[in-house]
Amino acid sequence: MFGKSEEKSIKEIVNSSNVISKETNITGNITAQGNIRIEGTIEGRIDSKSKIVIGDSALIKGDLKSVEAEIAGKVNGSVTCEDLLYLKSTAIIEGDIFTAKIVIENGAQFNGKCQMKTSGMKVSKQDVKNEQKIQESTAG
Repeated sequence: MFGKSEEKSIKEIVNSSNVISKETNITGNITAQGNIRIEGTIEGRIDSKSKIVIGDSALIKGDLKSVEAEIAGKVNGSVTCEDLLYLKSTAIIEGDIFTAKIVIENGAQFNGKCQMKTSGMKVSKQDVKNEQKIQESTAG
């Protein structure tokens, strides 16, 4: 289907890395196919088809979405990871977490809800109905 040059180009995009340094401030949404490492300040949504690394000097005001994430800085927004979320000891998250797997180092903080699902990150209507039944049975 793809020629060799197209396959190489696709692999390069997925394996590419983007770095936003400590003194950088960005207002706006970021979408990337490859990895993103952020040490600066971002106001907006960050979406990666690969991995997002939030350094300990970073401040994010917006939602994160990626396959994998490692957070050492501060995030004000929801965090969605299709696979693994790793919270370093200096991480502070003010928002909900949606992930399949999570590792939390001693000292990491998050204020919000954490929902873990292994088969996709979408909540089905059946999940909502089941949650409502549980709430009704515990309320009465």
